[in-house]
Amino acid sequence: MKKIIGLLVLASSFMLNAQTNPELLKHYEAYYKQMKLQGDVQGIINAMTHLNVLSPSQARKDTLGYIYMSENKYLQALNTLGIEKNNTDSDIATEVKAISLKAVKQPKLALTFFEELFKRSPNALLAYELAELNMQLQNLTEVDKHIAYGMTNSKDDMKKAFYETQKPYEVSLKAAFTYLNAISIYTKDKKANLDAAIEILENSLKIAPNFNLATIAKNELQRQKQNALKPDSKAKN
Repeated sequence: MKKIIGLLVLASSFMLNAQTNPELLKHYEAYYKQMKLQGDVQGIINAMTHLNVLSPSQARKDTLGYIYMSENKYLQALNTLGIEKNNTDSDIATEVKAISLKAVKQPKLALTFFEELFKRSPNALLAYELAELNMQLQNLTEVDKHIAYGMTNSKDDMKKAFYETQKPYEVSLKAAFTYLNAISIYTKDKKANLDAAIEILENSLKIAPNFNLATIAKNELQRQKQNALKPDSKAKN
């Protein structure tokens, strides 16, 4: 008798799930639309999470990861999509992994995904990301390759955003590549290429006078040059 009752309870549970699951899907689909209308990002995340639990799909996971990334919740984005490189990854998933890994300071892992994005759709903005990541990893041959591509393929209306100041700002992408070129040349030989790097930074500032990062770099290199010109204090004694 107990077995029969248990089977009836189990059967009732399956029937209840079958009845309620479509209703729950409808509810959260409506909830998702409403949250989008209201611009409630946390509500959108909650709705998408419920939808993905009720009816899992890669598209929903990709969307959820993208929303997390857009809100600067990079660890949540990576926890949602993982950090493995899969041939079946959509462009959105690949972008989320690339940007999120870069944001959490994993340049080597991020590089893999930016390379995949560039392979799928090469463009100057991606070339900048590749040059910058390779610079961090001291792959100067790769840096120069991507700078050359970027300088050739940058258009006058292309911009690059920078965030080292309290107020983010944009500069011409050509100015950004010129700045990277100066850093690359300086890194190869910090003494012999000091003047050349300063001159290139000045060219970058001619294109974008508001380029704070280039100004900082130029001032630092000029300081190094002035220090190198000073007589050794020990020689005076």
